[in-house]
Amino acid sequence: MSKRLENKVAVITGGTSGIGAATAELFVAEGAKVIIAGRSVQKGEELAKRLGSNALYQPADVMREDDIKALIDLAVSRYGALDCLFNNAGGPDRGTLETVTPEDFNYSMNLLLGSVVFGMKHAAPVMKAKGSGCIINNSSVAAIRMNQGGYLYTAAKAAVTHITRVAGTQLGPFGIRVNSISPGAIATPIFWGGSEVANTLSEESNARKMEKLKASLAKATPLPRAGLDKDIAYAALYLASDEGSFVNCHDLVVDGGRTSLFREGA
Repeated sequence: MSKRLENKVAVITGGTSGIGAATAELFVAEGAKVIIAGRSVQKGEELAKRLGSNALYQPADVMREDDIKALIDLAVSRYGALDCLFNNAGGPDRGTLETVTPEDFNYSMNLLLGSVVFGMKHAAPVMKAKGSGCIINNSSVAAIRMNQGGYLYTAAKAAVTHITRVAGTQLGPFGIRVNSISPGAIATPIFWGGSEVANTLSEESNARKMEKLKASLAKATPLPRAGLDKDIAYAALYLASDEGSFVNCHDLVVDGGRTSLFREGA
């Protein structure tokens, strides 16, 4: 039986930990060649080594357009194609309504929205030339419900969800599908400062924080468990595979039913 991503080429940003790492592992297991992008060189190289010859780590800062372009160029030069781009990189925002600075705004929007915009910009021509492709943008339930994220984080993710639909309508005629995933209460280091903070802590400290977080999140959804990074990885696998070939301009909410606990529009 053939694997679901046999001979496909994928680029995953924010791929050295959490959702990105889980997705890279799953995509390789399903036959894809994966370029893992991220800022943590040690974690990226260790992950690529563990996943084998079909995984390649490339250092990248998605707040730099040149780095994003280099990822797409690497996929083409190394593997001859780009079938899937997972714009997954992200992290906590900065500032509140009354404290936000121009620097906070630029940082948050460049990281959470700009990385998606420029990822799609550079992936589109490559996919157009092939006549097919899949772009997946990591959004959030914060885009559709209040009080699920920070001030700028919420705004940026709402923009990601909407621009995904716009891009899908523009790229669909070229055989390119563009969808987003909106994770709910997923147990990742973003809850204690993201990978930037997690990388400074010991494995034991991160493990303790993770177990405490899982117990807390299990109480926040109708399903009595925390969401896991692999839950989002499997959603991305569906969207990237031929099984999702008629899914476009869609926001796939993976939240254990959490958003149904809130009033519509609240």
